[in-house]
Amino acid sequence: MRARTGYFITFEGSEGAGKSTQIRRLASRLRRAGHRVIVTREPGVTSLGRRIRHLLQFSRAGQGMTEEAELLLFGANRAQHTREVILPALRRGEIVISDRYADSSVVYQGVGRALGRGFVERMNRFATGGLAPDLTFVLDLDPVEGLRRARGKTRRADRMEAQKAAFYRLVREGFRGLARAEPRRVKLVDARAGIAEVAARIEALLPARFRGGREKGARAAPRQTVFPKE
Repeated sequence: MRARTGYFITFEGSEGAGKSTQIRRLASRLRRAGHRVIVTREPGVTSLGRRIRHLLQFSRAGQGMTEEAELLLFGANRAQHTREVILPALRRGEIVISDRYADSSVVYQGVGRALGRGFVERMNRFATGGLAPDLTFVLDLDPVEGLRRARGKTRRADRMEAQKAAFYRLVREGFRGLARAEPRRVKLVDARAGIAEVAARIEALLPARFRGGREKGARAAPRQTVFPKE
């Protein structure tokens, strides 16, 4: 893997925890400080990824999908996403913020689907070529509240959001386990608070060079988002 000079941030957490809102706020703040930022997500973004996203989340063809097939589809999306979107941006020296990445498979498929954390981690290493985020924020929220928020949105629920609360209790514990196992990279953020308070907690956990206002002489960077609005 060629050397990279950018910085890779991921957001994780159960459904309805507010990842999208916090990603928008963080990206906006970093751009105002003069940083070049790309916002992306999984699954989706690439041409291949958009097809996989539809199959995984909304297509009738995906309703009978096995747990193993689900894992491999997420892996295929991740392999394309990493090489087509993330690595080129990091090599340009940009900050990449992704709504989900490899940790989601470790937790959702490895823990929630009981396929095994070690097995999923090996698949992730193959799919990503060993790329790992520099910093991961896990927005922690009670699964019942998260599902209430997610299902209260006007858009239809996807296949993953239709899972029962028991599945999401496993997911929550899986993410908490990651934070305990990798405390330097994975930061657990209480998502029960208001939007501004959660954003302040996230900013406080950023490396010092990304905290605070715009650097002297810096110009606000242009907005750059890879995925289209739904």
